[in-house]
Amino acid sequence: MLVREIMNTRVKTAAPDTSIREITTAMCLNRISGLPIVDAEGAIVGIVSEKDVLHHMFPDVQEYVENGVQDFESMESQYRSVMGLTAADLMSREVTTVAADMPVLKAAAMMWLRKVRRIPVSEGGRLVGIVSIGDVHRAIFANNLNREQRTAQAA
Repeated sequence: MLVREIMNTRVKTAAPDTSIREITTAMCLNRISGLPIVDAEGAIVGIVSEKDVLHHMFPDVQEYVENGVQDFESMESQYRSVMGLTAADLMSREVTTVAADMPVLKAAAMMWLRKVRRIPVSEGGRLVGIVSIGDVHRAIFANNLNREQRTAQAA
């Protein structure tokens, strides 16, 4: 089974100058954990995840070591300051992608190695879809369920 057979081609994206407020609104309303960031030609230039947004609120390790335990509850108010940033300010610029003609289990292995739950699908550097670990699981489940049903019917 190939990635192209299970990938989602209706991908929510953002541009580098999109505000984090718009991105987090899209993530929350659409129940997704991140958005690929694409340029005007559709090339993937980054990705913004929920983890990127929340991580921006935390002190860096050096500050944490020097100042000790922070009042984490008061840090929640810093969320408002993150909303004024843009995708370019927070996005991860090193984005691993998979090819549409890659086997789904190879794509799943790449997600596991990178510790991500979804990965953009690209052709020629342009975004053509996205595949999640859930997509892989559902596809393999359905494939095996269908195989079991065919075997039972043949018996």
